[in-house]
Amino acid sequence: MSQHRQTVFFEDFKIGQEDHFGRYEVTRDEVIDFARRYDPQPFHVDDEAARSSLFGGLCASGWHTCAMTMRMMVDHMKENGVASLGSPGVDEIRWLQPVFPGDVLSVQMKITNTRRLKSRPEIGNIQSDYTVLNQKGEPVLTFKSNGFFAARSAGETI
Repeated sequence: MSQHRQTVFFEDFKIGQEDHFGRYEVTRDEVIDFARRYDPQPFHVDDEAARSSLFGGLCASGWHTCAMTMRMMVDHMKENGVASLGSPGVDEIRWLQPVFPGDVLSVQMKITNTRRLKSRPEIGNIQSDYTVLNQKGEPVLTFKSNGFFAARSAGETI
C-alpha cells in the first residue's frame, strides 16, 4: 500500500526557510569518467599529474560538483513531493575548494525571495542561496538559484 504524500507548492515556501539535505559520496571512477567526457584537464584524469598540480591530488571538475549537487537537489524534491517546474538559471557559481574522491557532499539551502510570475500567476519563482559542504563541514561550492514551482492557486502571493 503506497503512502499518500501531500504536494509541496510555491505557497509552502517562506523567505528565510532553511534546509540541509543530501549525501553524495564522490568516487575516483566517477571523477575520472566525468572528466574524460566533459573536462579532461590533467588534474581530473591523471593521478600523477594531479599530485603535482595546484590541487595536490586527483579532484572533481567543478562542473561535476555542480552535477552531483543537482542530483541531490532533484532527489530531495522528489522525496518531498515538491512541485518543481525547472529553473531559469543560477548565478554566482563559486568553486571554493577542490572535491576529492572519498569526500561526502551535502547541501544547505536558504530561501532569499519568493514571487509569483506576473505573466503566469500559476507559477512562482523561488530564489535561494546554496552551499555544498564536504564531510568536514567545509564549503566547496556556492551559488544562487532561481526555481520555478507550481502554485496551489493563481491568487495573490501569501
